[in-house]
Amino acid sequence: MEAAKISGHRVSTSGMLHFLGVSRSGYNAFLNRKVSASRQRKETVKKKIQKIYDDSKQNYGAPKIASKLRNSGETISTRTVGKYMREMGIKAQWLKPWTATTRDSDFSTELHNILNEQFNPERPNAVWCTDITYIWTQDGFVYLNCIMDLFARKIIAWTLADTMEVSTVIETINKAKACRNTDLPLIIHSDRGSQYVSNAWREATEKMQRSYSHKGYPYDNACIESFHALIKREWLNRFSILNQAHAYRLVFEYIETYYNTVRIHSHCDYMSPNEYEKLYERVSHLPAA
Repeated sequence: MEAAKISGHRVSTSGMLHFLGVSRSGYNAFLNRKVSASRQRKETVKKKIQKIYDDSKQNYGAPKIASKLRNSGETISTRTVGKYMREMGIKAQWLKPWTATTRDSDFSTELHNILNEQFNPERPNAVWCTDITYIWTQDGFVYLNCIMDLFARKIIAWTLADTMEVSTVIETINKAKACRNTDLPLIIHSDRGSQYVSNAWREATEKMQRSYSHKGYPYDNACIESFHALIKREWLNRFSILNQAHAYRLVFEYIETYYNTVRIHSHCDYMSPNEYEKLYERVSHLPAA
């Protein structure tokens, strides 16, 4: 007869079933019960959700995960994915409110908002936007300056420095010009920080149309502001960053091996920025870079 060992004593299965008030037939039915097909599918989908979530560095929410599942052949709604995620206890990271990181210059009449919140250009290298954000480390603040091409929301150049001096933004714009095609008309949009109204900036962008956000209105530069919030909430805020070298490695890993290359974006029809630009090249037969 089957038996179990409890606190040094062997107890028969029949005795345990009798103690619990469970019939032998009910116990056998439980052992032989098969998982339903719908239950099996749900568990399979949950495993796929977990993998996509983990592969996204635990950042994707239901819309992106549902898109990835549908691309792999699953028929599933975003609402169902959200329900499963709640059951699994996982969720996307959420944005924190915007905070200012640069001081506004005293220029006003000369600085015009050419972009005017038109964030969806029809080709690459039509509109770039740029901004500086701070990153806290145990060794003090460092400053990340990025340039984004608005067509695919791709970060085309970035620098990390321990200063917010003009030299930092000049280095970044020179990197962008070296790797992208600037032959066609190009708008470069920024806030009114002193770096972006300097003579050095004007010289470096002399062949571009300079556009500036309205004073005290960050939404004019919302796309790059959102990216800087994104890299912090999805990645940097998870680490106790030691110093500038540590911050550089983390920024490099996020931008170069994840954001531009892997992370899908709703603006890009749930493709990565690189994939979206490659699609443009195939359709238009024009290079993005």
